[in-house]
Amino acid sequence: MMELPINIDYTGKVVVVTGAGGLICGAMARAFAQSGARVAALDLNEEAVKKLADELKADGYVCEGYKADVLDPEALEQVHQSVIRDLGKCDILVNGAGGNHPSATTTNEYQHEAQPDSKTFFDLESGGVDFVFKLNFQGTLLPTQVFAKDLTEKKSGCILNISSMNAYTPLTKIPAYSAAKAAVSNFTQWLATHFAGTGIRCNAIAPGFLVSAQNRALLFNDDGTPTARSAKILNGTPTNRYVEASELIGATLFLCDDRSASAITGVVLPVDAGFSAYSGV
Repeated sequence: MMELPINIDYTGKVVVVTGAGGLICGAMARAFAQSGARVAALDLNEEAVKKLADELKADGYVCEGYKADVLDPEALEQVHQSVIRDLGKCDILVNGAGGNHPSATTTNEYQHEAQPDSKTFFDLESGGVDFVFKLNFQGTLLPTQVFAKDLTEKKSGCILNISSMNAYTPLTKIPAYSAAKAAVSNFTQWLATHFAGTGIRCNAIAPGFLVSAQNRALLFNDDGTPTARSAKILNGTPTNRYVEASELIGATLFLCDDRSASAITGVVLPVDAGFSAYSGV
């Protein structure tokens, strides 16, 4: 188990985490469980969340893993009922499911660098763009429609969305993902306003650059040296390093605590090793 950066007691709270089969949200699920919460780990990858749940149970924590398609409202409602049966009604919802797709990504950073075999802006596939928007935006909206019903009944609780530094300034090559995460940030503020009178807070964190299984090949060559894109990222980050998934935990536990962050709602908090603060000169 990882050492938690802050000590907040979530005993008695039911925390639902979507995307818990991945690096970031898996770490969040672990942190909530270690803090005493009863955790529902949701992911389309059932094997990953079942493994996570088994590991946490073996260490004496409370976690159940559920296969969940965040784009299927009926399936989400079935999982919702299972969570209520197994753990209780939701107190905290972490919307972490998201991702990109190759068909919504360009080969080159700039159009004038395009080669005959490059995938340019004009080659982006509508199906891929649609997939990215659905996964990131509707994949945040639909679980909120299902699980936030519990919060409105309790007139308390917190929703935490996962945005990205792309929402502030879009990265080259990934226009759909950048725009979709900007939509998540905007939606976070909308939810914070919409639920303001119900006792529900809604915030987001915007992770900086992390190294994961999905992007390792983009950041490092086969011999372990950084790629040109990796060098650009580090040169644009004042601390000259990547963010670790564990470094998102402090912000997560803080923002979801009704005592520590009782007046914080509608905020998108960068956790980016200084990337957003640096102008490049």
